[in-house]
Amino acid sequence: MTADDKHPSGAPWRNFYGRFKGKTLRDSQKEYLETDLKEYTPEGVTWEENPDRKPLDLKALFGDREIWLETGFGGGEHMVHQAVQNPDVGIIGCEPFINGVAMLLGKLREANVENVAIHPGDVRDMFDVLPDASISKAFLLYPDPWPKKRHHRRRFVTPEHLEPLARVLKPGSIFRVATDIPDYVRQTLEQVPRHGFEWLAEGPEDWRNPWDDWISTRYEQKALREGRTPHYLTFRRK
Repeated sequence: MTADDKHPSGAPWRNFYGRFKGKTLRDSQKEYLETDLKEYTPEGVTWEENPDRKPLDLKALFGDREIWLETGFGGGEHMVHQAVQNPDVGIIGCEPFINGVAMLLGKLREANVENVAIHPGDVRDMFDVLPDASISKAFLLYPDPWPKKRHHRRRFVTPEHLEPLARVLKPGSIFRVATDIPDYVRQTLEQVPRHGFEWLAEGPEDWRNPWDDWISTRYEQKALREGRTPHYLTFRRK
């Protein structure tokens, strides 16, 4: 990588996500971002804060809890549900879309949970600073499908993302993927097993009851309204 390939902060240029903000934020959401976000955001994830990419002190962040990671938490329904149901687990969520971050913060206020951390940015920045074998479970739920073939390299299920994911996951840990895009299913089943994972199914999993602790998200509901079939894939880190 040359100097021209880097941001002025020293970070590599990363072109993965499409947009970072959607419709106008409500006043309450602006308040969440201004007053609540800093309470959930760990220091040392961004390149500006940590140009040497020193590993995060996860014990200082979550104590002795095991740690889960959700990549692209959307509106935060699933992340809050898991945090409420698993108070003995610390959950890190990464989401660059600021409207989704604001929605999550609102839900966290209502749920009154504290066992979460938020990185409002690219998950690859988090991968940079997570220690090896530090994550016990990971979720990739309804990621951006990048439907055009020339954009498939931007999908999460590519070596650029799966290699660091495999590094930070503990052996035997679970990686869950949900998508309503058939070609994303194809690419997931093609790529994920190449990076140290085994698929824990012999065929498609039943979308009506994918996981015992699943909560339907707005993306699943949208897929069903628009006639697309959700698919749920479970992998185990070897």
